Amino acid sequence: MNVRHPAWHRLDPLVAAVLGALQTLAFVHTWAWPLPLATLLWLAWRLDGARPGRAAWLGWCYGTAWLCAGVWWLFISLHRYGGLPAPLAAGAVLALSAALSLYLAAAAAFYARWRRGTGADAALFAALWLLAELARGLIFTGFPWVASGYSQVDAPLAALAPWVGVYGIGALMAGLVVALLRLLQSRGRQWRAGAAVVAIVAAALVAPADFTQPAGEMQVVLLQTNVKQDEKFAVERMPQTLAWVSRQMLSANADLVLVPETAIPLLPFQLNDFAPGYWELLRQHFAAPGPDGPRAALVGVPMGDFDRGYTNSVAGLSAGPAYRYDKWHLVPFGEFIPTGFRWFTELMNIPLGDFSRGVLNPPSFVAAGQRIGPNICYEDLFGEELARRFIDPASAPTVLANISNIGWFGDTAAIPQHLNISRLRSLELQRPMLRATNTGATAVIDHQGVVTAQLAPHTQGVLQAAVQGRDGVTPFAWWAARWGLWPLILVALAVALGSFWRQRSEGA
Repeated sequence: MNVRHPAWHRLDPLVAAVLGALQTLAFVHTWAWPLPLATLLWLAWRLDGARPGRAAWLGWCYGTAWLCAGVWWLFISLHRYGGLPAPLAAGAVLALSAALSLYLAAAAAFYARWRRGTGADAALFAALWLLAELARGLIFTGFPWVASGYSQVDAPLAALAPWVGVYGIGALMAGLVVALLRLLQSRGRQWRAGAAVVAIVAAALVAPADFTQPAGEMQVVLLQTNVKQDEKFAVERMPQTLAWVSRQMLSANADLVLVPETAIPLLPFQLNDFAPGYWELLRQHFAAPGPDGPRAALVGVPMGDFDRGYTNSVAGLSAGPAYRYDKWHLVPFGEFIPTGFRWFTELMNIPLGDFSRGVLNPPSFVAAGQRIGPNICYEDLFGEELARRFIDPASAPTVLANISNIGWFGDTAAIPQHLNISRLRSLELQRPMLRATNTGATAVIDHQGVVTAQLAPHTQGVLQAAVQGRDGVTPFAWWAARWGLWPLILVALAVALGSFWRQRSEGA
């Protein structure tokens, strides 16, 4: 028999908001990974007795607090560096969080309407949760930051990343808590719920560890420039930044030097006017063989001009053909202006705010026998897009390289959050990830998501390390390269629509 709880309690929305905010600790702290499971268990329990409208309200409160606590640092970029008045910047973060939580509100409402009080509810809740997260991650260019699966990067469920990816982990979390809830409510009598719990836990414990093989080692040098965002484009600060970057690049003894996003913050014609011969010196240095063989560099620099448009790019320097990677997944407001929102961007003082985009599946950069797959800043949130590069295993990257500038967000949780995002990509694709950033986290991550070397954030420094390239393709990389996230979407829709038709037929 299903145990029903009171349909409403006036403190429930507040509790939902507190728990939604509290579980964001798991996106930063290793010890906190059980928190999302616990808070999700409470939410599922309270949705059991709620009508659809009230369930939507609870889901919206949980989601809004979750996103506000997870991405509050957007306020810093909008207010301190963008120049928006503080109330408007805070309102923008709240509005974004509230709007993106409508997906979770809808999922909660449908769950309350279609749930049956049996073990089958675990699949329904997992499917609706998955659809809500996919909607947030895909619609309007997507904003999947603090997607629930990232909270499990140090938990047992992380072993399933090379199979189902971050969204699949989030769905399994949701299904697990409802199966556990039904098992507790029935005092162990609902065998389907028990079977679901056992299946998910067993899958995480016995999942194969490696789908890839070693493909040689290379020495890398990663630069961390540590330039405050409000000084990045300051004429009086730029000469010493450019001098430091060139000095470290020219003195590096490594197969590959990785330089952060827009570490050279000038367009080519501006650089020639500001520092004549600067780029040519770097190009000639890396075109010539080093004392231990060929050397190469990937440098974050804007390309283009104001008439033809410009790109947020990575330039490859080596003895080989000229290489250039242009960022494909651009940041709304920071790198492109959504239709109808020019008025909002004109309120801010952010340079280089309207980039052109590159291509989705670019060629890799070859250095020291490795195929380096560059990506810029929050592009590494989109594992399904990086997976497109694995459609042909023979040309797939053996090493991933992320260059970022998180200086927009100050000394906040954005830095460890982004590090864990990169770690999840390494788990999904089983590739090492190199991270060269302006203010952190500059790090080397191995193919199992383990940070093997790291610089302290908000320091200027050079990180030298060895990295092991990998060949081979994970199940996630195989299916996501071919079909994107459609397999997850279709499975979730099938489960949700099955619940709808079942309820409709029973009510007929």
